[in-house]
Amino acid sequence: MWNKDKIRFGMVIDLDKCTGCGACSVACMSENNIGVLHDETDKIRSITWLRVYQIDNGKSFPDTEVAFIPRPCMHCQGGKSGTPGQAFFQEDPLVDAEAHPPCVSVCPATATDYDEETGIVSQIPTRCIGCRYCVAACPYHARYFNWYDVPWPKGTPRALSPFVSPRMRGVVEKCTFCYQRYQRARNKALVDGSEVGEMDYQTACTEACPSGAITFGQLQNPEHKVHKLISSEHTFRLLESLHTDPKVYYMSKREWVRKMADNYVTRHKKLAKAAAGGGH
Repeated sequence: MWNKDKIRFGMVIDLDKCTGCGACSVACMSENNIGVLHDETDKIRSITWLRVYQIDNGKSFPDTEVAFIPRPCMHCQGGKSGTPGQAFFQEDPLVDAEAHPPCVSVCPATATDYDEETGIVSQIPTRCIGCRYCVAACPYHARYFNWYDVPWPKGTPRALSPFVSPRMRGVVEKCTFCYQRYQRARNKALVDGSEVGEMDYQTACTEACPSGAITFGQLQNPEHKVHKLISSEHTFRLLESLHTDPKVYYMSKREWVRKMADNYVTRHKKLAKAAAGGGH
């Protein structure tokens, strides 16, 4: 149901290439001025916009297999989803506006918003009142509440990125697809009289990944690599059955990895139909 005439930025992460090195997380923290707390062992309170999870197939050695799942904000659209890899082609002629992500719908302060031009879900800390409704609504746990002021070591604030404001205590923050990079690329294109090219706007995590597991671009642009990747039979999205319609896709040729990501929409529909018909 994404509008075909709009730009829709998205990401494809190849889990078979990901080594779990964490370079994407470090690059994200450096790019977006995410600080390190006194106690980072408390994962409930620590902040990592792009967290890397480790899963395994549950088998003992020598059949053990491991996969790593980098998880940024999914930049959901919401609404009814389609088959994996085809949802971006779907449109509802009766509805002009796209549906809102779960986090946008519940925010009473309009501190998080859905950009109709790019499909990016933004976060405006200065509007946030700290109610954390969005944190509760996000099924991917991709939003973080600032419990503390970041204890920047002496001298380090001078090394912070001037393009991203450090957040204060008491507000929610999250991945923005490095929107500041899009703003710079768009300004440069306006001056040059051109358009923003595929490589003109890339997220920090994409550039930092040493194995090339992360691909970023416009999902609906046939000239962009992500457009081709999401059509693969091995592409899926996390928690597909929730119909959040995220713009972050994953790839893996390993069936057990895809199964753990809850992308078996067809299987769920069959089970629901059987339950409705048989009463079991």
